[in-house]
Amino acid sequence: MESIKNVIRDIPDFPKKGIMFKDISPLLANSETLKKTIDIFRDRYVDKNVQTIVGVESRGFIFGTALAYALGTGFVMVRKPGKLPYKTFQKTYSLEYGEDTIQIHQDAIWPGQRLVLIDDLLATGGTMAATLDLIRENFDAEIVEAAFIVELDFLNGREKFKDVPVHSLVHFD
Repeated sequence: MESIKNVIRDIPDFPKKGIMFKDISPLLANSETLKKTIDIFRDRYVDKNVQTIVGVESRGFIFGTALAYALGTGFVMVRKPGKLPYKTFQKTYSLEYGEDTIQIHQDAIWPGQRLVLIDDLLATGGTMAATLDLIRENFDAEIVEAAFIVELDFLNGREKFKDVPVHSLVHFD
């Protein structure tokens, strides 16, 4: 995992002063680390009967579609309001300062479907926790795991997921 961790660069004071942003752009630009990242996830889920990958806007789409392709599964998008053209379910959730809303198509998941949810970074866990709630409240599906490239351990985001296993490739204290 060190080769993946080593290409993630720190951007100080982005998007605001006091935040150290973990930039995955170099990982995406490097064909070896991008392939390795997807291969690691593919190997983790290949024997777990995963039927669909659910990607959270927006960087979850990058890794989610590549992983779905590698596993031969479908891919479902969880998006901000106004981005999905069909009937949607939505979930509004609290942020540190304010609220946000996510949506999913009403026909995106079928009963009993086995899902892996993926996003690039686990910080406070608010968006992924809302995604889990959105799926649980509207679909009878089995969530195999929530997956991330990067986890900021000091923010304890995984604690919001309770009974859902979390897997992150690299960790930062």
